[in-house]
Amino acid sequence: MLASTLLSLAGLVFSAGAGAASLSVLVLDKEGKPAPDAVVVVVPSAKTGAPPKPLPEQVTIYQEKMRFVPAVSVVGLGAKAQFVNNDPWEHHVRASAAGAAQFNTAAGEGFELRLDGKPEGKPARTADATFTKAGAVLLGCHIHGSMRGHVYVSDSPWAVLTNAEGIAQIEQLPEGAAQIKVWHADQLIDIAPQAHTVTASPGKLTLQLSVVPRRRRI
Repeated sequence: MLASTLLSLAGLVFSAGAGAASLSVLVLDKEGKPAPDAVVVVVPSAKTGAPPKPLPEQVTIYQEKMRFVPAVSVVGLGAKAQFVNNDPWEHHVRASAAGAAQFNTAAGEGFELRLDGKPEGKPARTADATFTKAGAVLLGCHIHGSMRGHVYVSDSPWAVLTNAEGIAQIEQLPEGAAQIKVWHADQLIDIAPQAHTVTASPGKLTLQLSVVPRRRRI
C-alpha cells in the first residue's frame, strides 16, 4: 500500500514537471565580454506551457540626475508605465518606435509627456502611458539630449534582461523547437533569430552582439 502510494506521488511530481525546461543564455559583445541589459526573448513553437511569472503589467521609470532609471525595462503587451521626475528641473518623455500610446489617446507611433521639476519638499511630478505594440521603445527628452532609456515590449512571455554577467535565465519553457532573439539598445541592426531545440535537460546557449555597447553614465 505504501509503495503504491509513493509511486503515485512520484508520478504526479513527474507529470507536473514534464514538458517544462530551463535555458541559460549568455550574451557577449563583439569583444567577447559579457553584455548586461540585453533582452533575450524565447518564442517556442509549442503553444503549451507558461512562464513561472508573467511579464510586468506595471512599471515605474524615474528621471534622476539626467538619466532614465532603470535604463532598460522589459514589459508585456498592454503594460502601463508611470514616469516620475525626481529632478528639480523640467523633463520630457519622448517615446518613439514600437508604437506606444499615451493613456486615453488613439494608438500612434509614439507619445510625448511633459513633467515639471520636483518642488523642494513636495511630491514628484508623474505622468502615465501604456505600451500597445511589441518591440523596443526609445525614451528621450527634448530638453536634455543626452538622456536615453528603453522599454522592450515583448509579445512572448519568455523575455528576460541579462544581468551584470550577461546571463539571462529563462524558466518553464515548453520542450521542442524555439526561436531565440536577442536585442540590445546599441545593436542598431537586428541579429537574426537563432533556432534552438528545448529539451528536458537544462540548456545553455551563447549569443554574440556585433557591437561593443557604450558605457552607461553613473
